[in-house]
Amino acid sequence: MTTVAAPLSATAQHWIDRVLINSPVAQHLRLRTVHAQVDRVQLGLDFRDDLTTVPGVLHGGVIATLVDTAAAAASASGIDEAETATGGATTHLNITFIAPATGRHLTASAVVSHRTGTTTHAEITVRDEHDTLIATATATSRIFH
Repeated sequence: MTTVAAPLSATAQHWIDRVLINSPVAQHLRLRTVHAQVDRVQLGLDFRDDLTTVPGVLHGGVIATLVDTAAAAASASGIDEAETATGGATTHLNITFIAPATGRHLTASAVVSHRTGTTTHAEITVRDEHDTLIATATATSRIFH
């Protein structure tokens, strides 16, 4: 049996592209959407020297922001046309750093594992271009109506 990816509603696309990816912090980090479908979003981040803690290693806060934004985008991905979402917030974020982020490109993959009308729970992994696991995380997000 083949599963077809659910397309995003125009409202969900707006929240991901115009609100989250276009936010000042996401713009500063140059985050980009790699893939988005309902309940599954991937965001990308390229290595830059100005985002490091020590030369060659991305700052953990940068990775946490990538994770948080990916979780928020996955949460927003399920907003349908009938909803009047006014915003959202992360209510819980737990990150485990596995390896130093020394690669040139990172991808955060967020998958919603539970969704209600106002809350989502997502599991997030961050990997580099060599498929090295950099971090794992869970996030709970709230959608305001």
